[in-house]
Amino acid sequence: MSGIFLFMTHNKAVSAVAGAEGPTSAMMQHAPMNTAIAISSAALGSLYLQTLSMFVILLVYYVVFSPFVIDDPVGAFLMFLLAWFTGCAVGLLMFAIKPWAPTFTTVLRSLYQRANMIASGKMFVANSLPSFMLAMFDWNPLFHTIDQARGFAFINYNPHNSSIIYPINVGIALMTLGLIGEYYTRKRASSSWSAKN
Repeated sequence: MSGIFLFMTHNKAVSAVAGAEGPTSAMMQHAPMNTAIAISSAALGSLYLQTLSMFVILLVYYVVFSPFVIDDPVGAFLMFLLAWFTGCAVGLLMFAIKPWAPTFTTVLRSLYQRANMIASGKMFVANSLPSFMLAMFDWNPLFHTIDQARGFAFINYNPHNSSIIYPINVGIALMTLGLIGEYYTRKRASSSWSAKN
């Protein structure tokens, strides 16, 4: 479950932010509404649902099946938030591209989410990978957050092949590019674009 929670949170954040109301949406005709509100509400909505789902599943497992101990719950939850943040950053970049190439963005989002089924590392432990295989997964910020979360959750696991800094840097870089792209797109948006979406 340590990998599945972060994987689902990351993918749901990508979908929610990339699918938020764009600058050509009819909702944007209402004065106080803008794309920043639409993106923020989509991101926070996905975080709320995933956090609630995680706590309900953990509570049911703890009460019904077997009590468990999380070695460092604060650190594990911070990795959960980092997985959400990197998902929002990837989604924002796709959101910025979507008005220019809606079909390409849909296919790209689907490919990214399918690739994460394997490349996220949720189905295996990073410390057990040989070095030639590690290079296939090391690019993915979700791989790092899942491995670090396992280090916080389990007392006997010490992550050697991942970093907390890498997903933070990738998230900030993608968020910056996404914000620049969203600003550029918003300034050039045309109401006829909504016919393409």
